Amino acid sequence: MAAQELKPGTWKIDAAHSVVGFSVRHMMVSKVRGRFEKFDATLTVPEDPTQSSVEATIDAASINTDNGDRDNHIRSADFFAVEEYPEFTFRSTGLEPRGEEFVLKGDLSIKGNTRPVELTLEFNGSTLDPYGLTRAGFSASTQISRKEFGVDIEMPMDGGGVVVGDKITIDIDAEFTHQG
Repeated sequence: MAAQELKPGTWKIDAAHSVVGFSVRHMMVSKVRGRFEKFDATLTVPEDPTQSSVEATIDAASINTDNGDRDNHIRSADFFAVEEYPEFTFRSTGLEPRGEEFVLKGDLSIKGNTRPVELTLEFNGSTLDPYGLTRAGFSASTQISRKEFGVDIEMPMDGGGVVVGDKITIDIDAEFTHQG
């Protein structure tokens, strides 16, 4: 992340051009994919961009797996309990170069449970758009255990295994605009 590629200052996520997605094993044989429709994030970039920090929130009720019945079940106390825990939060604690990528470390909170996570982060570059806004793009991914965050529903299958896997893969494509 060269300083000339990422201007110092405050950056806000452009939710219309960003995706917060996930996948989870279903019935031990396939994956269900989904995304969150409502989220916000602020990126703060100092003179040394490797000292950057990010804070993000996700509206837990905005889950969308393209199946209304499933989404309503995930919003219930069996999974996210969105009435009691309406938001997930992420606050970065550090950024380390790793080859051509970075490791973004931070604290993720889901259902009142906060755990450290590490995201593999790729800086996709920055550009000036036709409207005069400076934009920067990032891709990030990680895997978490849903049980570690209190999403601990057990749905065993008769032949062994579970209906919903424990490992959740999170994939984020984020576009930010400089607020200067």
